[in-house]
Amino acid sequence: MFRSLSGFNYRVWAAGALVSNVGTWMQRTAQDWIVLTQLTHHDAAAVGFVMALQFGPQLLLLPLSGLVADRFDQRKVLMTTQAAMGVLGLVLGILTVTGIVQLWHVYVFALLLGCAAAFDAPARQTFVSQLVGRQNLSNAVALNSASFSAARMIGPALAGVLTALVGAGPVFLINAASFGAVLVSLKFLRVSELQRMPRAPRQRGALAEGFRYVLTRPDICVILVMVFLIGTFGLNFPIFISTMTTAIFHKGAAEFGLLSSVMAVGSVVGALLSARREKPRLRFLFVSTAVFGVACIVAAVMPSFWGFAVALTVVGLASQTLMTTANGAVQLSTPAPVRGRVMAIYMAIFMGGTPIGAPVVGWVANEFGPRWALGVGAASGILAAAVALGWLIRYRHLRLHFADRRLSLSHDGQQQLQAVLADEVTAQKG
Repeated sequence: MFRSLSGFNYRVWAAGALVSNVGTWMQRTAQDWIVLTQLTHHDAAAVGFVMALQFGPQLLLLPLSGLVADRFDQRKVLMTTQAAMGVLGLVLGILTVTGIVQLWHVYVFALLLGCAAAFDAPARQTFVSQLVGRQNLSNAVALNSASFSAARMIGPALAGVLTALVGAGPVFLINAASFGAVLVSLKFLRVSELQRMPRAPRQRGALAEGFRYVLTRPDICVILVMVFLIGTFGLNFPIFISTMTTAIFHKGAAEFGLLSSVMAVGSVVGALLSARREKPRLRFLFVSTAVFGVACIVAAVMPSFWGFAVALTVVGLASQTLMTTANGAVQLSTPAPVRGRVMAIYMAIFMGGTPIGAPVVGWVANEFGPRWALGVGAASGILAAAVALGWLIRYRHLRLHFADRRLSLSHDGQQQLQAVLADEVTAQKG
């Protein structure tokens, strides 16, 4: 389960990333809370607009960010983006501590942070293969997700307590300092041991090559459709949890942070279960999206705070399983020279749908209540599961058999993935 940690470079990277992820979740929690309770009068649409500004650049900068990840040294790209995000957190923290922060300040910094993250995400996703190589790539992706989810357990709880005690400003400053951990880890990597991948050549049409490649891969296309549905309408947890906390259960910042951390417990379990699997498979995506949809329905109808918390653990487990499986499947089945651009498309669809979904979900929460907003998330999971089921039936010939009073399933397996891997190994040997 933890085989990627046997390498020095991955251990150093993972340690720095964990510290930074804790800071990131602290800032997200404090930022959502002050927008909802201090800078507006419980306006869920404002929270949705902040999310839209923060994740929109993933989509707008898609062609350029993917090409940067494929063409330039990913380690240097990450050092630049991480430093930029640290400075942004520092300035927002100073504005908040001094008491002059306004809603438009948060909007501006969310947009700038999104621009930096747009270049950071594809470089960070593809840099993992340099740390561990193809053999342990799926395991490393899952452990990265586990680290991110573990940080989600720690960060929101800390942010909730600190926000209640001293305000959001110090939380933003802590996040700014946490980026130093990633910069230190990148500095101390053994560069000679990095497993360099082929770089994208300078040629005409390089920006569009990622799109052309994806269009030749119907298996990746179906994953992207599922990721778009879930990422756009299902993963708006700041809106779901903050509005349920305040409008339904009438709790404060500490309880908001606690619920975010409780959901992360399920996310860690989902990531670790994914780390045990040798290969990501589409049927896991089908099951996890279906469970996600049902779990959101259960969470929406829970009458008590603690019942809602229990349902959130299942939501976290299902969402993390589908995200880890989708990420690993796309990375493993994509050749190295175009992987950065394909992962930029993946991240843009995954996060870039937020500008569409978050304001919609926020509006639903304002007009019809938080429970109906969760219903929107549930619908996205059920629809994504239907997409996966249709793919499995048509392209993998999934069939339900009844014989000897027993039900059984059969399908064609992973021929497409195996063919792509074999082609890449042949190309590297050549």
